[in-house]
Amino acid sequence: MKIASFEELSVRLLTGSPTDLSALLPSSIQQEVGHFNVFNLTDYQQTTRDKPTVPYPCRAFYKISLLKGPSRVEYIDGTVEIEQPALIFSTPKVPFYWLPKGRQTGQCSVFTAEFLQPTNSGVMLDELPIFKAPGHPVFFLSETDLNRAQAIFEQMQVEMASDYVYKYDLLRTYTLELIHLGQKLQSNTALHPTHTASARMTSLFVELLERQFPIETPRQQLRLRTAKDYADQLAVHVNHLNKVLKETTGLTTTDLIAGRIVREAKILLRQTDWTIAEIADSLGFADVAHFAKFFKRETSLAPGAFRMQASGLNYT
Repeated sequence: MKIASFEELSVRLLTGSPTDLSALLPSSIQQEVGHFNVFNLTDYQQTTRDKPTVPYPCRAFYKISLLKGPSRVEYIDGTVEIEQPALIFSTPKVPFYWLPKGRQTGQCSVFTAEFLQPTNSGVMLDELPIFKAPGHPVFFLSETDLNRAQAIFEQMQVEMASDYVYKYDLLRTYTLELIHLGQKLQSNTALHPTHTASARMTSLFVELLERQFPIETPRQQLRLRTAKDYADQLAVHVNHLNKVLKETTGLTTTDLIAGRIVREAKILLRQTDWTIAEIADSLGFADVAHFAKFFKRETSLAPGAFRMQASGLNYT
């Protein structure tokens, strides 16, 4: 492979057109719908004497860069100094300049919007929080996040060199994993810019509720059973949680919890051979009597009657 300076490589990759990028791709993937490539910066000799400032006008490509050397990123409205490992996300809409301050190591992936469409369900890349949120998408990494990002880039490079038939599906998955890593580094506000506080609270509650299920063994028990349990986990007053859920769903916290528990109880009665006492215990009831009273109130049937009816037997 011909050795190129990092600046030359950057200009070729980051200021070129899709046709230019195709010339850099292996011949076996030049016809792939959408373009993708990943580069290890340590594979290239890097000098900064001739062209100290490398333009990143983005053009047709989205880019995710992992930089591990000191540098500076200059945007139209500000500058970001990089003194520790960082992930940089760039789009065709936000040009910037990158000024390395010494030897650089890391990786860079470039791709078009079309490349991710098969796994993105038609959602435009510019609608994702990492590319849509205001501010500069430069994220400094902890050691844990750095190791994770490096591992993803290494997996990308392994797949690029493989002959696996579905390698582009994997490469899309790895790209989305990097995007989600960046989005997790954003604030909650940035991640839900169009959602109201009530909608976010409802979403967090539902996610917390669903994480208690499914019940897979009689030894497994619900950890959260009451409205107060959920309010404590969400760090809000139980009255506030109840008010929010009532406004967004029309149901109280207790109603939503009971509805999910009875749904799980029906599944366990219908699909397992556990005793009713085992089901009651796993769902957090003190005894069978309390469970039977709850279940009959919610379904108008006793647990045994429901099980017999569900099995196709006539109950008398």
